Amino acid sequence: MTTDEPAYLDLADRLLPAILSAGRLEMGYFRSAMEVKHKADASPVTAADHEAEVLLHAALLRAAPDVPVVAEEAASAGQIPLIGGRFFLVDPLDGTRSFVSGNPDFTVNVALIENGRPTFGVVYAPAHGRIYAALGPDAAIEADVAADAEVSRYRQLQSRPIRTRAPDLSCLTAVASRNHNNAETERMLTRFQVAERRNVGSSLKFCMLARGDADLYPRLGAINEWDTAAGHAVLQAAGGTVTSFDGAELGYGNAAGGFLHPDFIAWGRATLAVQLLGKATLS
Repeated sequence: MTTDEPAYLDLADRLLPAILSAGRLEMGYFRSAMEVKHKADASPVTAADHEAEVLLHAALLRAAPDVPVVAEEAASAGQIPLIGGRFFLVDPLDGTRSFVSGNPDFTVNVALIENGRPTFGVVYAPAHGRIYAALGPDAAIEADVAADAEVSRYRQLQSRPIRTRAPDLSCLTAVASRNHNNAETERMLTRFQVAERRNVGSSLKFCMLARGDADLYPRLGAINEWDTAAGHAVLQAAGGTVTSFDGAELGYGNAAGGFLHPDFIAWGRATLAVQLLGKATLS
């Protein structure tokens, strides 16, 4: 790798075949009859979730055998490794509710956490035929790639750099969860005087901010770190940030708390966080 290449391009190349394979596997189940089970938290899970996780976990062990992997389905079964300052977070099929309902807003998510922050991440939306990646600081890209594409390196993709947009306080666009909205979220959007709102499933909400299609994404209610890490990495590399409601940067590695996040807001630009958190509260 030359000094001009993004810091995590080699890691991204090593993981790309498995990420595309996970998407291809999921597309094989998508919009077909499948058994849907429910975990202890009542969230749905399918064979596609489990099988994709096996693929991704194996690829991560080959690519970085000394880095622990915290993956959603294993963690839900109590299989959580000891973590240090560096570990992977994996959500093999984010947006399972959308997946089982036939909605294309589901993603494959892989992220690297270093010292509590996401530094590398890939979000692949196989039903949309698009991949997003944070390959290093200020190195966020997107590319069109079908689940059956025969590619093994990012250089083979027609990738495009992506960047968040400068916000206009008079016409803010928010993205919100398709399946997890609540009254507190609605009140937050009203307080921020959002002019347009789009409901989207999975980590694609972060990607919409990263590519400049929206300005903010508030999330109030329980959500795990593996749901957000890859999207957070992409957004951060594209110029955005994610904070709690007191303005602190969202962190990772809360093993004692079950890898649960506090309420947060994802922002297209940090300047918007400063402007709006100073003007609006949840009182």
